[in-house]
Amino acid sequence: MKAIVQTEYGSPDVLSLADVEMPAVTDASVLVRVRATSINAGDWHLMRGSPWIARLAFGLRKPKFRTLGMDVAGVVEAIGKDVTQVQVGDAVFGDISEFGFGAFAEYVSVPEESLVRKPEAITFEQAAAVPAAALTAFHALCKCGQIQAGQRVLINGASGGVGSFAVQIAKAIGAEVTAVCSGKKVAMMQLIGADHVIDYTQTDVTKAGQTYDLIVDAAAFRSVFDYLPILTKMGTYVLVGGSTRRLFQTMLFLGPLISSLSRRSVKCLILKANQDDLLILRDWLEAGKIVPVIDRRYPLSEVPIAIRHVEERQVQGKVVISV
Repeated sequence: MKAIVQTEYGSPDVLSLADVEMPAVTDASVLVRVRATSINAGDWHLMRGSPWIARLAFGLRKPKFRTLGMDVAGVVEAIGKDVTQVQVGDAVFGDISEFGFGAFAEYVSVPEESLVRKPEAITFEQAAAVPAAALTAFHALCKCGQIQAGQRVLINGASGGVGSFAVQIAKAIGAEVTAVCSGKKVAMMQLIGADHVIDYTQTDVTKAGQTYDLIVDAAAFRSVFDYLPILTKMGTYVLVGGSTRRLFQTMLFLGPLISSLSRRSVKCLILKANQDDLLILRDWLEAGKIVPVIDRRYPLSEVPIAIRHVEERQVQGKVVISV
């Protein structure tokens, strides 16, 4: 089969399309013919081996996983004898990051608990845009943020993959949502239901005079201290993505310090994908409560180009790979 492989860390130049062996089907695994996948920030972090500390888990000198790709959508080609949840021919999607990655390929073999059935009305490309990004948004809002209907919620980095799902999930729960993005993406934010949109190139959200019960920061390039004045006294700030330095600073020092000295809560999201939450998202997809926003589509051979595009941080929604 064809797959995107890498044997060293580096820029997208280390990625290449190659012929590789088909993955084996074990008693407990499902062989999926990949129809679509998508690009996530985690993919290019792993490609580059950044932050360096992550190499302790993913390969110190060279990548432990030769083929990346977290999100998968496709058709079940074969199943092991112990598989009970899906059958050959089922259309499925899921986040396979807990099981060795590998979605940048024509086939992947994964445990059945990483997959759920795809809604009939959703295309494979739309389904592939969902798992990692929407699960991250769901966990940030519902697990870390304990979001409640009627709360004022701020989504920073709202136009990206995680942010665009966070806006829609918060609205589905009944929150009043303010989205922060650049001016050229304001129309998209209005289209997906944001109540208020702040163009950060024109307005500093920390000085706009509004306070929020929950802040989800998917573009954390400012200190959490900048956001404390606009966080209510019992509010929660959840860091999802941004600079590596800011992530470790908040996780190890500022978050615990602020949380211990005040009634505010500062948290860093560490996602562990699971089937139960993906089933919730599937139901919301089926009901039209969340709709994937697709920025661009690329063929499998152009994964390196697609990753470069995502690294430029100008994406609206998700970048999808058609296989």
